[in-house]
Order: sequence, then structure tokens, then C-alpha cells
Amino acid sequence: MGSLLQFMRLVGQLKRVPRTGWVYRNVAKPESVSDHMYRMAIMALVTEDKTLNKERCIRLALVHDMAECIVGDIAPADNITKEEKYRREEDAMKHLTQLLSEDLKKEIYELWEEYEYQSSAEARFVKELDQCEMILQAFEYEELEKKPGRLQDFYDSTAGKFNHPEIVQLVSSINTERNTKIAAASNSDPASFE
Repeated sequence: MGSLLQFMRLVGQLKRVPRTGWVYRNVAKPESVSDHMYRMAIMALVTEDKTLNKERCIRLALVHDMAECIVGDIAPADNITKEEKYRREEDAMKHLTQLLSEDLKKEIYELWEEYEYQSSAEARFVKELDQCEMILQAFEYEELEKKPGRLQDFYDSTAGKFNHPEIVQLVSSINTERNTKIAAASNSDPASFE
């Protein structure tokens, strides 16, 4: 099998790797890693921050969890140290990028490292997108399950981590809408979450 085809098949596994946090919370039909990365890339696409390199943000969003096609989605609940998680993902990225031309190998690996080390404004923005997308997804699961507030721990894990004005605004909108749903549900009718 050609190297590019092998790379594409490995990356295609991301469509079948469920996001571990949702699996651990017994969410029905949890999103895949590629679902998550796709919405992050769209979120980067629609940023209006002219100080950021939008194309770079999109690329970072598409690469940041790429190693998970080999190592899986390692969650905090897995009790794997940050160092061990990094080592596994680094090995996976080296394996993946070895399948590409020298230029692409260098580009993709360096994007992954930039995100991991949070070494640019774009990487820090995409890290906030990562966490914002997660709580947006949590909100959507609460709505789908008609169980407002059930996934509170995801919100707690991101508290105080948002600094970019666009993301702060989006998180505020999510929280306002979510709190309205929680209040309505606690005031009575289970159907009020529809």
C-alpha cells in the first residue's frame, strides 16, 4: 500500500475513535475525534480576529488530535501522566508523518508541536477553541438527552481558561442559554428542555 494511502487510512480512523469523555459519561452515540476537529476548524474559519493567521488556526485545529488515530483519545480520567501522553502522541505523530513527503512531514509535525507547546498566539487560540467546542458539545448532549446540567464537570474543567474575546463571548452565550434551560427544568416541566 502506498505511503499516502496508508496515511489517509490511519487518519480516517479518527472517524471511528469516539471522544472518551462522552463514552465515560454514557452519552449515546458520542462524537468522534474527527467530528470534534472538524467543528474546531470551522470555529477557526469564522474567527474575525485579524491579528491571528486564520489559515494557521485551521491547520492547527486539523492536526492537534491527529495522533489519536493511533493512541486513541486519552482523557484525564485515564490516569496517564502528561509526559506519558505526550510521549505516546509524539511517537504516533512521528509514525504518521514518516508516511509523507519531507515537506509535508515537517509541516504537520511542526504544527502538532506548536499546538503541544502552545508556542504561538494561534496555538493558544486553538487550545481555547478545543475547550470551547467541548462545552458546546456538552450543552448539545444535555439538550439531546433532556438532562440539563448533567455534564457540569466539563464546564468546571474549563472554568477560567478562556481569554480570547471572541471565545469568551461564545462561552458566555453557551452558559446563558444553558443556565436558562437548567432553571426552566428545575422549575417544573421535564419537557421545558426541548
